[in-house]
Amino acid sequence: MSALAVADLLEQAGVPKGVVNVIPSKRSSEVVKAMLKDPRVRKLSFTGSTEVGRILLAQAAENVISCSMELGGNAPFIVLDDADLDAALEGAMIAKMRNTGQSCIAANRFYVDAKVADKFGDMLASSMGALLVGSGLDTNVKVGPVINDPARQKMLGLVQEAAGHGARVLTGGTAPNRPGYFVPPTVLSNVAPEEHILKEEIFGPIAPIVTFRDVDQAIEYANKTERGLASYVYTRDLAKGLRVAEAQTRPLPSVGSNRAVSAAKARTRDSSSSSRPSTSRPTGNHPRFGSLPCV
Repeated sequence: MSALAVADLLEQAGVPKGVVNVIPSKRSSEVVKAMLKDPRVRKLSFTGSTEVGRILLAQAAENVISCSMELGGNAPFIVLDDADLDAALEGAMIAKMRNTGQSCIAANRFYVDAKVADKFGDMLASSMGALLVGSGLDTNVKVGPVINDPARQKMLGLVQEAAGHGARVLTGGTAPNRPGYFVPPTVLSNVAPEEHILKEEIFGPIAPIVTFRDVDQAIEYANKTERGLASYVYTRDLAKGLRVAEAQTRPLPSVGSNRAVSAAKARTRDSSSSSRPSTSRPTGNHPRFGSLPCV
């Protein structure tokens, strides 16, 4: 729908018909495969899963087509023991729940220091559980449906699997008794570090929480993924946050400190400040660090 709307806007702006073409299809893989065999094609851009990206890259290689790929994410959200939990919660709600969790840079795995895990888990469950689920046409609704029933079934299956292995469902976890592809906002605690749900791009309103004992273990857990687009770290200590960010091998990290990072750099000696971090767009141009990335 978005692509069709963009095409309509381009036409209204004066772009000649036929310059930009949108081809809806229920057999997109067959259509794209045929297009990539056409020698006139010079560029392929794709946003989607890593698995499909691999297939497209292989098909494009036959005609040496230039490719731009934005593939699957598995963003960790790390909360250290000194973090401002109110600020971390605010950031978590944005990072997890934008577009009902259907975002490639959505927080997918929550790693929380064992000292604050119970408190943060209860806070997150309370906030997510309070979100109204329903049609996006209702202005009071905060959580709409997921893309289709297979995605819905996969998400609920991951939750049931984790619960069967000892994870605790703090809120949500079961499909609402209503028409539509709805998944309730769900928070899981006591998730094992090797649980299957942590290896999948959930792409929905589900937050699995794993506890860690120290910073090194948090870094170890965060690096256990083949996908990397984003990462989130919350701490009051900017130096510690930057250390965690630099040690991550795949995601592009964002650091939430006591204030927006651009301001925090000027106040690194004021580590005792209790002011909350900004969740606005970063004011600097550093390619790796910001308060929160935006889609």
